[in-house]
Amino acid sequence: MTHARGRRRPARWSLRSKLLVLLVALLALVCVVVGVVTALLLRGFLVGQLDSRLVSAGGRSVMAGGGPPGGGGGGGGGGGEDTGAQFLLAPGQAAGTLGARISGGAVTAAGVLSNDGSLKILPGSVASVLTKVPIDGHAHTVGISSHGDYRVLATMTSGGDVLITGLPLNDLNRTLHRLIAIEVAVAVTALIVATAAGFFIVRRTLRPLRRVAATAARVSVLPLARGQVALAERLDPADADSRTEVGQVAGAVNRLLDHVGSALSARQASETRVRQFVADASHELRTPLAAISGYAELTRRSREIAPPDIARAMSRVESETARMSRMVEDLLLLARLDQGRPLELETVDLTHLVLDAVSDATAAGRDHQWRMNLPDEPVELRGDASRLHQVLVNLLANARTHTPAGTTVTTALASSSPDTVAVTVLDDGPGIPAEVLPNVFERFTRGGPARAGVNGSTGLGLAIVQAIVQAHGGSVHLTSRPGQTAFVIRLPVEGPRPDTAAA
Repeated sequence: MTHARGRRRPARWSLRSKLLVLLVALLALVCVVVGVVTALLLRGFLVGQLDSRLVSAGGRSVMAGGGPPGGGGGGGGGGGEDTGAQFLLAPGQAAGTLGARISGGAVTAAGVLSNDGSLKILPGSVASVLTKVPIDGHAHTVGISSHGDYRVLATMTSGGDVLITGLPLNDLNRTLHRLIAIEVAVAVTALIVATAAGFFIVRRTLRPLRRVAATAARVSVLPLARGQVALAERLDPADADSRTEVGQVAGAVNRLLDHVGSALSARQASETRVRQFVADASHELRTPLAAISGYAELTRRSREIAPPDIARAMSRVESETARMSRMVEDLLLLARLDQGRPLELETVDLTHLVLDAVSDATAAGRDHQWRMNLPDEPVELRGDASRLHQVLVNLLANARTHTPAGTTVTTALASSSPDTVAVTVLDDGPGIPAEVLPNVFERFTRGGPARAGVNGSTGLGLAIVQAIVQAHGGSVHLTSRPGQTAFVIRLPVEGPRPDTAAA
C-alpha cells in the first residue's frame, strides 16, 4: 500500500519525463509492429517455398506409388517387401519427408525418410491424424506427435488410395525463432540507445524552458510588495526565438516582466509622492499645532473666571491639539522610516529597555496587571535604542488602550536561537476580531469595538512597530483569540544587514 502510494502518477510527471516515455513507447511500438510484420512476411515467403517443394515431392510420390500396394507400381524400393510407403524412396525425395497411404479411410502405411535415406515406419496411432487432411490440392499444416509440424498434401491415386506427402516445418520454425530473437535483441538495443539519446536531446531541447522556470522562480522571491524594486530579471533574447514554442513562452515572460517592472516603477513613484506629501504636510502642521497648543495653555490662567462652557471648550481644544500633535509626530516618523533614514546602531541592553518600558506602562495603566518574564543574564544586541524602546512602548500602549481594566499583560524576553532574540507581549484581553487580523499592521487600522479604549487610537502604533522592526532586519508576528493575544518580535543579535539598516 505504501509502495503504491509513493508512486508518482503520470499526470504529475515532468514534461521531460513525459516526452521521454512517449518517445520510447512510440519507438517500442514501431519495433513491435516492424518485427511482427517482418516475421509474418518471412513466414509466408518460406511457407510458399516449402509448399512449392511439397507439390514436387507429392508428384514424385504419386509417380512412385500410384499403383496398388505390392502390385509393382513402385519400382523405387529396390527388391524389398512393399510396405505401402516405399514411394518415399523415390529419387529426389528429401530427408525428413513424410508419406502415408490411406485406404478405406484408414492409414495402411506411414513413414518418414531418415537422414541416411532409410525409411522409418510410423505407428498407425501416430499417423491417424493424417486421415483428416482434405483432398483439395492445397497444402495444410498438421502436428505429428514427437515429430513436430508438417506441411502435408493429399493426392488421390489411380488405384483409389490417398497418398499423403509432407515436409517438416522444423527448419522454417527455427529460422523464424532466430529472426525473432535477432529482432528482440536489436529492438532492446535500439530502445536503450534511443532512451539515452532521447534523454540528452529532450534535456537540451528543454533547457531554455528550464531557464524560463528559473527566472520566474527568482522573480517570485523578490520583495515586490513595497519599497524600491529593481526588476532586472530577463531572459536571454536567444531563448526568446518566436519560431519555437519555448521561445514564444520566453518572449511572453520577458514582456510580462517589462509590464510588471513598469507597473512597479509607477507604483514606487506614486508612493514616493505620497510619502513626500505626508512628510511635508506633517512638518508644516507642527508649527500651527504648536501655536494652537500654546494659545490653549495661555487660556488656563483665565479659565477660572471664564464661563464654564468656554472653559470646557478650551480644555477640549487643548486635548485634541495634543492628540493631533501625536498623530502628526507619528506620521512624520513613518515618513522618515519610509525614506530610509539610517539607524543609530549601538550595543543595546534589551533587558534594560523592557524594564523601563514596563515600568512606564505600570505608571500609566494602574488598572492593568503588568508582568515580566526576563532571563537571568542581560540580553544585548546591536540596534537603535530609542527606536526599539518606542517599539516596546507602542506594544504596551496598544495592550493598555485596547483591553479592559484588570487585563494581565506579560512581557517576555528570550534568546530563541544563538543569533536571534525574541520579545513577546501577551495579554489575556478579548482578542482582535478575525476580520482585522490580516490588516492589523496597516496604517490607520483599529482593533474594533472589542479592543477599543476610552480615548481610541490613531491606528499608527502597530505600523510604526512593524516599520522599526523591519528596519532592524527582524520580523513581528501576531496571533489572537479571546483570552490570548500575542505579539512576537524576533530581532537579529548582530543587527540589521546594510541593505535593511534604515529607519
